[in-house]
Amino acid sequence: MGMMNKIPVNRVNPVILSLLLFIAQLTTFAQTVDKLIEHEMRERRIPGLQLAVVKDRKIVLSKSFGTADNKTVFPIFSCTKAFTGVAVMQLVEDGKVELAAPVSRYLDGLPPSWQQITIRQLLTHVSGLPNILNLLDPVTYGLAHGTSEEQIWTKLKSMPVNSPAGERFSYNQTNYYLLGKVIEKLTGKPIADVFKERQFEIAGMRSTGFGAATPTYRYVNEKLVEDHAEFPPSRRTASGMNSTAEDLARWIIALQQGKLLKRKALETLWTAGSYNNGQPTLWAIGWMAKPRPKHKAVAATGGSRAAFFVYPEDDLAVIVLTNLVGAFPEEFIDELAGYYKPEIAASDPVTALRMRLRERGYKDAINVYQELKRKDPQFQPLENDLNDWAYRMLNGGGKPKEALEIFKLNVFLYPNSANVYDSVAEAYAVNGNRELAIKNYKRSLELDPKNTNAVQQLKKLNP
Repeated sequence: MGMMNKIPVNRVNPVILSLLLFIAQLTTFAQTVDKLIEHEMRERRIPGLQLAVVKDRKIVLSKSFGTADNKTVFPIFSCTKAFTGVAVMQLVEDGKVELAAPVSRYLDGLPPSWQQITIRQLLTHVSGLPNILNLLDPVTYGLAHGTSEEQIWTKLKSMPVNSPAGERFSYNQTNYYLLGKVIEKLTGKPIADVFKERQFEIAGMRSTGFGAATPTYRYVNEKLVEDHAEFPPSRRTASGMNSTAEDLARWIIALQQGKLLKRKALETLWTAGSYNNGQPTLWAIGWMAKPRPKHKAVAATGGSRAAFFVYPEDDLAVIVLTNLVGAFPEEFIDELAGYYKPEIAASDPVTALRMRLRERGYKDAINVYQELKRKDPQFQPLENDLNDWAYRMLNGGGKPKEALEIFKLNVFLYPNSANVYDSVAEAYAVNGNRELAIKNYKRSLELDPKNTNAVQQLKKLNP
């Protein structure tokens, strides 16, 4: 038998060799990403999912899994707020809006207690306003039966503020309801037209808009049922858009390329606001801020079904859309980003914890934290990030025991915070431990006598 001719490696064209190595790397990425997505879909019981990755201002991955294909249009819920942030910053660039200006400069007829709230405070959820959702049907999120939108607006204005502006964070749909009114008044056009002309068309988003979308699903008594979502025009700036992962990738590229905002405005868009005491807020302009020593991110999440993260320092973005209530794709996006830049997954303490606890079990949460802390003295999960993660497991993720362990870790890390005791008390109550729920609500009240939630919960636990 004759021997096959072999080409010496040193005679291979360097360009061809580089191309072959690049193709091999992409194949490895795709296989690893597929493995993670398939694991998460199986674990979370997600019927359909779309994924897109933007690297160096190009779509380097676009893929669908399960019941979805690349043309499936998903409702993106509160991810819409990121588009509202861009719309406001476009008006800032036009000289029509000032972020530090009171909303009463642009809207007439507001209650006196609302008039000095600034545009930036609305955008960053520190307005202190009452939440319009409290006046809506909590199941369908449509207008309450027999109540017109005008009546809802009149009733909303009669409600007292929850706290002084700039003092406390409270995620609140009223904020973006007002911003929608500002945008429509200053442009003289409906929100749908403003977004289409100034964002969708420029970015080439052919499948994005408002109105009805592909149904999403939820599990009820272990049975998968449809969960239709359509929002009234008044709430479209908060949660009304539908899109695809590829369209969202094109929009992020348009932002990065300066087609929607100039560089300075984009930096402002992705910079956290400030409380009255000068500390940074949890939100930037329509986006959640993810401050980290390295590889900082900004994020948008919606309806526990959709999420996208942008990593400005790394020129990277990851978009995940699902059709399941309680999928919480935001929980594994940093891990996905880590396949394209490994330091990202390691730089987010919550992601590092989640990856380790997935192997070790949640009862080891404090020990795992201490191990990671010994390896890296700067390792420190933020109180709010742990709280958000635990609440996702408690309220929508069907993991009350795991949530309790993360709340307990938060108490261990932040023993002087009234909020962590309030949260762990709720988790104890959900897990059926009335005695420890009462104990921790009392501790929360000791640290914050103004905690009205703790007072209300203690009355329920001690009738």
